[in-house]
Amino acid sequence: MRRSRCAAYVGSLLLTAALALTGAATAQASQPAATGGYVALGDSYSSGVGAGSYISSSGDCKRSTKAYPYLWNAAHSPSSFAFTACSGARTDDVLASQLGPLSSATSLVSITIGGNDAGFSDVMTTCVLQSDSACLSRIDTAKAYVDSTLPGKLDSLYSTIRGKAPVAHVVVLGYPRFYLLGQTCLGLSDTKRSAINGAADYLDTAIAKVAAGHGFTFADVRSAFSSHEICSASPWLHSVNWLNIGESYHPTADGQLGGYLPVLTNAA
Repeated sequence: MRRSRCAAYVGSLLLTAALALTGAATAQASQPAATGGYVALGDSYSSGVGAGSYISSSGDCKRSTKAYPYLWNAAHSPSSFAFTACSGARTDDVLASQLGPLSSATSLVSITIGGNDAGFSDVMTTCVLQSDSACLSRIDTAKAYVDSTLPGKLDSLYSTIRGKAPVAHVVVLGYPRFYLLGQTCLGLSDTKRSAINGAADYLDTAIAKVAAGHGFTFADVRSAFSSHEICSASPWLHSVNWLNIGESYHPTADGQLGGYLPVLTNAA
């Protein structure tokens, strides 16, 4: 009994630590592709955690050559490309360390941000390791943060981006739903899966509202990931992976290529 409790405790610490390092909607009409510079900001969903092929010089930011910003750059050859997205980033981190490449010559900016601010890692740790009621309670806490605090954080960040890149087309990409519901699938209960999906929708709605207020394009990836969620026959998201825990709940290389890249391409 003691060994079982110890193993669960160690598992909890590993999941919490790894997710904390990695980050844990409607596109407007397509705009002309960037002819100036492209700057890719954001968290682990933009840096490419889970896709592999990480650029060694990016260190713990884990920027991948299979991430959608890198793929878009290769396909469209903008005049310049700055890839500053970083695993684990919150809005304050983007403000502090990612905006240096922005300028009047920047014509396209992409970003995913907000998941870590809302407590992605703690939500998933709670839902994986604790009861349905604990999971739902933690999600309610995250939603309260999304209501009370996240809009102000996003507003400050978006205003700064616009100030530094006054003519750029800014694409704010959302987050996918994690689970295909109604399937026989090992792991979390249907109650937890449904609540987690609902939390993703809640976050996307909040991000989209602030983005629209700044005239930015909110690019919804949920349709792109439809039928490719966890529990589907062809998932584009990692479930819990104890061999490489940091990739848990992040898009695979296929998710970056087939999910995020086409959405950015349509919105850019």
